[in-house]
Amino acid sequence: MTDREILRLDGVDFVRESRRILTAINLTVLAGERWALIGPNGAGKSTILSMCGAVQHPTRGSVHVLGGKLGRVDIRELRESIGHVNPRHPLGSPLTVRQVILTGATGTTELMPRWVPDAAAHTRVDELVEMLGLAGLEQATWPTMSQGERGRTLIARALLPDPPLLLLDEPSTGLDVASREQFLSTVDQLHRSRPDLATILVTHHLEELPTTTTHAMLVKDGQVHAAGPAQAVLTTELVSECFDHPIEIERRAGRWQARALASD
Repeated sequence: MTDREILRLDGVDFVRESRRILTAINLTVLAGERWALIGPNGAGKSTILSMCGAVQHPTRGSVHVLGGKLGRVDIRELRESIGHVNPRHPLGSPLTVRQVILTGATGTTELMPRWVPDAAAHTRVDELVEMLGLAGLEQATWPTMSQGERGRTLIARALLPDPPLLLLDEPSTGLDVASREQFLSTVDQLHRSRPDLATILVTHHLEELPTTTTHAMLVKDGQVHAAGPAQAVLTTELVSECFDHPIEIERRAGRWQARALASD
């Protein structure tokens, strides 16, 4: 592992109940790179992300995350160094914004009983609340928050331990257009303020990519269809092949747009 290498998947296969989900996946992510994993539903994107987050182990091949190889490292300790944003966060309690962010210190969904955050944790929460535009909302509770507010809160939660790797699993799920644009602006701001932070974002909508995206991987039928710098990968030809449908790709003001064309 080089000093800048954050993540590496080498020849990864994944089989579940005799069904091959992933085949020969190779991916290397360096510090400061912002990757997008794109492909049709069921292509294997979320399974790849689960390995990046040390949640799943490969059937074959190897996964190195933050210098540790899955199967030879303390998974619990490793996960504490990975930020993970999932819009389907399974929180049922009416925690406040501030309390939700603090659960990032323990990597739990609920606040741990008898756990008392120290002064440094509270200071870090203050910084993240300001950075992510949550000032004035600290006492809002989870059930009353909009999807956009929840999304920004979950980013703050993921960033609380200052991780070198941030995973975003379809973070625009459930957002209306205005909330989506605010969320993507927040991600762009985060990338500019944390230039060494590596991020991996899963989506199947190119319109949901931040302008700061640097690299992309197209996933089709559990295999890498194309991977590399975003502008070289997110082309009309490659995206059309990946989705088995003619799709015209344009990039304007740093954002990608996709338009389905009529099939011949």
